[in-house]
Amino acid sequence: MVKHLAVILAFLMTLSAPVMAQDFQKGFAAAQAGDFATALQEWTPLAEAGDVFAQYNLAIMYDNGEGVPQDYAEAVKWYRLAAEQGIAKAQYSVGRKYRQGRGVLQDYKEAAKWYRLAAEQGYAKSQTTLGLLYSTGQGVPQNNTEAIKWYRLAAEQGDAKAQNALGAMYEFGLTVLQDNIMAHMWYNIASANGDGTAGAQRDERAGLMTNADISKAQAMARECINSGY
Repeated sequence: MVKHLAVILAFLMTLSAPVMAQDFQKGFAAAQAGDFATALQEWTPLAEAGDVFAQYNLAIMYDNGEGVPQDYAEAVKWYRLAAEQGIAKAQYSVGRKYRQGRGVLQDYKEAAKWYRLAAEQGYAKSQTTLGLLYSTGQGVPQNNTEAIKWYRLAAEQGDAKAQNALGAMYEFGLTVLQDNIMAHMWYNIASANGDGTAGAQRDERAGLMTNADISKAQAMARECINSGY
């Protein structure tokens, strides 16, 4: 919860009314201290008045059951209100709920709509998931060209899941030419960034490559990371 809330604090100065900002900050401090009852008391009237950051944080509380009974439907309600005001993380969260079928009926088409809104704002997690939907044809027509487009955008932001997915695209030659060196490079980068399966996939590719090709792939991975992708 706290790591999500930390992002919100950066936006406090954008709130129009100083009193609202003070109330939001009081709720923020309470949530950081684990006093979710006070956070709920401070944020609920703000959220009901249309404050987007209070709406988003209330959604997180209901989603995680922090200070309130866990209630996915109530979480979706507040996520949606924040999403309709353009908050990319809220748009991603609404998409995730439709994909999971939590608090709403499972609906891949609706999930894809919300993921796309966040992805178009540059939110890496949404870009990765939208790429996956295109890879599998869930909620959108199956299209590997679109999939790799979104994977690449997320990978360039350091998203390990997208980097792993790019590795798979090169491993199997989906939309791109099959290329063990490129697959090894992306799996290696994904593993370095914390993906749990990419290391094994990288090593599997290595078993099919010459030492010279492995060295080339490793050098490419270093250059890619050092250049910021």
